[in-house]
Amino acid sequence: MIFTEGEREYLAEHPLGRLGTIGPDGGPQIHPVAFRLNADGTIDIGGPALARSQKFGNVRADPRVSFAVDDQAATPNALGQTGRGIEIRGAAETVGGETIRIHARRIIAWNIGEFGPLPPGREPHLQGYNSRDVSP
Repeated sequence: MIFTEGEREYLAEHPLGRLGTIGPDGGPQIHPVAFRLNADGTIDIGGPALARSQKFGNVRADPRVSFAVDDQAATPNALGQTGRGIEIRGAAETVGGETIRIHARRIIAWNIGEFGPLPPGREPHLQGYNSRDVSP
């Protein structure tokens, strides 16, 4: 499974994210978007006239993307932090003329789910941080 249960729950509860694509000049472009998490772990982004958007053209020209969903919790965690979220880095494709589908390669999550024991050598403020590769 690509996402942990806690990450799946978090994404299901937060339907707005930010899609980072690479623009025609090679610079980053960030776009707020609504999304859907699919059962296979891919993420679909759609919207009105998406095929005519800059982000759609950017994905067709360069599939590398970053997608972030984050917020602030109403109550601080055990470390006093309220910021939490997930960044998904990967490759996107255009599907069906009006959808961008993201395939995760790396997932970076912070303060999602319960804290486990602090691994040796990890700074205490990074206890809720999880970064992992999920595909080649």
